[in-house]
Amino acid sequence: MNINSDYSKRVVINHHDLPWVPSPEAGIERRMLDRIGDEVAKATSIVRYLPNSHFQTHTHEFGEEILVLDGVFSDETGDYPAGTYIMNPPGSSHAPHSKTGCTLFVKLRHLGVKHVERELIDTKSAPWHQGMVPGLNVMPLMRQGNGSTLVRWAPQTYFNPHKHYGGEEIFVVDGVFEDEHGRYPAGSWIRSPHLSLHQPFSKEGCTIFVKTGHLIG
Repeated sequence: MNINSDYSKRVVINHHDLPWVPSPEAGIERRMLDRIGDEVAKATSIVRYLPNSHFQTHTHEFGEEILVLDGVFSDETGDYPAGTYIMNPPGSSHAPHSKTGCTLFVKLRHLGVKHVERELIDTKSAPWHQGMVPGLNVMPLMRQGNGSTLVRWAPQTYFNPHKHYGGEEIFVVDGVFEDEHGRYPAGSWIRSPHLSLHQPFSKEGCTIFVKTGHLIG
């Protein structure tokens, strides 16, 4: 299965416009943003756990990143409410479940030898740092390899035009993110290829998950 598998092309999707696709486990569904492979796949997805659903124990050969969007996600290591970021490194295993139900942003099978230790951040309490322009604050998430970052834009914040070596991936967590190409409300996923150029801003304010430099071999 190949979904938006050509990394040289720009892709813009709001996951709310996609259907829920059943997984092999009852009560767990996905909205597929990009995918290379079948059940074992390099993939970016929105994953929904219905209450009292669970996944069998499995190993992530090339790791995974999770951002809990709502509800409470759990595995044998603990319970993780909305706002939790988890990086499970290559070779790690777990048996995830949710008692109350939850929705997750998930990236699978894209990590490598630089990603060794599990990382866990409560983005509701972790500190924000001043960004490169007034009104912009950043929260580093994954600190190993090509890091992921949470970026908060105050209303009427404008950034400089810039290119992304290795591309850029954005998921809009809340608010409305914009650039000269369009307007992206919460739930939008934007993947821009290697050396793409834009000038982002937010008139209304927003929070976005950003990952850069990972879309080139």
